[in-house]
Amino acid sequence: MAIRAVRRCVGAAAPTVRRAWAGPGRERDLAAQAAKAALAAWVAWAVAGWWLAAPMAFVAPWVAVVLVESTVYRSVAHGLQQLAAIAVGTAVATAVALMLDSTMAAMALVLPAVLLMGQWRRLGSQGVYAATGALFVLTSGQVTVASSAARIAEAVFGAVVGVVVNALIRPPVYLRDSRSALEDAACEAQEILDAVADGLATGQWDGHPAGDWHERALHLGRLVDQARSAIGWSHESMRVNPRGRRKRTLATPGKAYADALAVLDYVAVHTSGVTRTVWETADGGRAARPPAGITRAYADFLRQTARAIRLYSQTRFAPGGRDASAAEELREAVGELHRALDAFRRRLPGAVSDDPDALVTYGTLLAQAHRLAHQLVQD
Repeated sequence: MAIRAVRRCVGAAAPTVRRAWAGPGRERDLAAQAAKAALAAWVAWAVAGWWLAAPMAFVAPWVAVVLVESTVYRSVAHGLQQLAAIAVGTAVATAVALMLDSTMAAMALVLPAVLLMGQWRRLGSQGVYAATGALFVLTSGQVTVASSAARIAEAVFGAVVGVVVNALIRPPVYLRDSRSALEDAACEAQEILDAVADGLATGQWDGHPAGDWHERALHLGRLVDQARSAIGWSHESMRVNPRGRRKRTLATPGKAYADALAVLDYVAVHTSGVTRTVWETADGGRAARPPAGITRAYADFLRQTARAIRLYSQTRFAPGGRDASAAEELREAVGELHRALDAFRRRLPGAVSDDPDALVTYGTLLAQAHRLAHQLVQD
């Protein structure tokens, strides 16, 4: 059992290592951050522990390694918060321990107090280090002002090392992650709509394929959420980042990415609506299946929508800026999209007849079609 578990772990790790070695990507970014954290800890220990032989040298590499954060801004912000928390916890624990001359009594009084202090909003997620600083004081033997001051000084040195290493050695910039996440969402939306269009055009949209389309459409919403998170990381990774200033002139995750995110959000919602309606109809819902003329017209509309999404992706996410040729193609595709929508609309009156359930189904499909077409109109 243990051997099989090890093999599974190795098997899962091998593709990740190959992707990190092959070229730029998330895996290489993670490997670089891990190497930088190890380097920061080594430098902090080499100076504080080996060269200066500081009495509490372990504090410096410990602080350095945790401050090689995912963005330079976060390293600086968390570094200041962590140092404040450590200083508060160390000062309170030192004062109480010197007054009481009893480690057990001091711990009983200090820990509740510093844990409450750690909840202060300005310390953010680093508030827990107030208790950590206090515990280092109370569990490290004799308490003196000099040893506590040395501990704070070593924490400051470790923080400086961690921030400097993160800022100067391949500082993380997540523009590629944002663009990749947006492209993945757009590509998935295009593939879903093409699959639904092919199924409707050929009549192969029984319950199982239609259910698969709807599952993929629900997953598309999660891809859009991941893109939203990646854009947030991109904005933060540009702050106080020397590498970010150089990248900003090439590709800034600004209004173009925000607009694209809004469009993909609508595409995800309305694609989910389309696939749900198709699935419920295929799965023996209230309305009978629409005639072939209606499904072919709607399939043509979905195919034109998928093409427009592909072109929209090219115009918005091109690394060097907007692709002028793709923008012109997009305008033509949107025109074709509206013509396909008009053709679908013209076929509806004769197809609905006196069936109210069919009217509900076709009306829902038409409403979703209108919304998809509207969101893809170029600004």
